[in-house]
Amino acid sequence: MEALLSSDTKTNFSRRGFIAATAATVALPAVAQDDTDYRGTLSESVRRNASSFRALDWQPYFSSVAGGAILVDISSRALHYWNSSNDTYRLFPTSVPISEELTRRGRTKITQKVVGPDWRPTPSMKERNPDWPDYVPPGPDNPLGTHAMHLSWTYYRIHGTHDTRKIGRRSSNGCIGLYNEHIAQLFNMTPVGTQVLVI
Repeated sequence: MEALLSSDTKTNFSRRGFIAATAATVALPAVAQDDTDYRGTLSESVRRNASSFRALDWQPYFSSVAGGAILVDISSRALHYWNSSNDTYRLFPTSVPISEELTRRGRTKITQKVVGPDWRPTPSMKERNPDWPDYVPPGPDNPLGTHAMHLSWTYYRIHGTHDTRKIGRRSSNGCIGLYNEHIAQLFNMTPVGTQVLVI
């Protein structure tokens, strides 16, 4: 770094100044986000994903990939996708449920796909958060993002999010969230009936 700085720059460059400039730069995307109440508040207890993503084989988790297969790993906060001919594999970072009480694990499947989903909080969400709206239409304020894939479990979905800070965190009320561009890719590859395993 010293080789890149002139002697004048070195004298004006301090560690405290560098840290302040870096913190300001890193904070900019968060300041630009519109954080509405029903999206949830990211608290100090919500930690970023510390796991490194790694490719997985489908064989330990599924007997076949006929019809396609999705593996959601809550611990690494990653979604793995294999198509039915096993020539396409994708790995996406996700948001996961904020607590164990809201986390459901096991086998399910995609039962419905919706472009531009609307959103209604579940009865338990309304009980915990009575100020949340009863209904949010499709659009930039919708917590399900641009696409949603319903699971056979009531109220559970794999969906997008407009609040990109949630990806890589324990931040959802039970669903699995992806960046909008990633859910659009997954949505186009995934037929209704695709098997899903959440571990």
